[in-house]
Amino acid sequence: MLAAVGPRLRKLRRSKSLTLADLAAQTGVNESTLSRLESGARKPTLELLLPLAELYDVPLDQLVGAPRTGDPRIHLRPVSRDGMTYVPLSHPGGVQAHKLLISPRPEREPELRTHEGFEWLYVLAGRLRLMLGDQTLVLKPGEAAEFDTHVPHWLGPDDDQVVELLVLFGQQGERAHLRARTT
Repeated sequence: MLAAVGPRLRKLRRSKSLTLADLAAQTGVNESTLSRLESGARKPTLELLLPLAELYDVPLDQLVGAPRTGDPRIHLRPVSRDGMTYVPLSHPGGVQAHKLLISPRPEREPELRTHEGFEWLYVLAGRLRLMLGDQTLVLKPGEAAEFDTHVPHWLGPDDDQVVELLVLFGQQGERAHLRARTT
């Protein structure tokens, strides 16, 4: 179990787009130690893993790959970014499920973006304005959409109310959306 800690740490660091120097500055653990820890040349200790678990905002059990205790509940840890709140509804790995709340934003031109992946969404409440390439669609509760995220896209409320969605996307899409610290 401990042999897999290093690769897990490297994967988490890279998913956050951090260098070893960034990580050292934020945790107080020296860069050489972090490198040896990731390569497996250094045994993980609680003293080293606790600041990493805190920085990555993951339970210590996830870092060491501890078996689940039988509690199937997912501990919700919302992440807010650009007027959107993502609530993870699945464990890390594979396709990710999130509840997404999008608040109305001050009047400004929507900025269409692209990234790796594929998205599926389902409107729970509110009216969603989906801009997809040259198309603009308004989805109401009970409607769903799916699209390749290589197509320029933008999501937001169609009015002055919060829109609430269920969203599924792969790891590439999750990285594109969730490069923010948790709140």
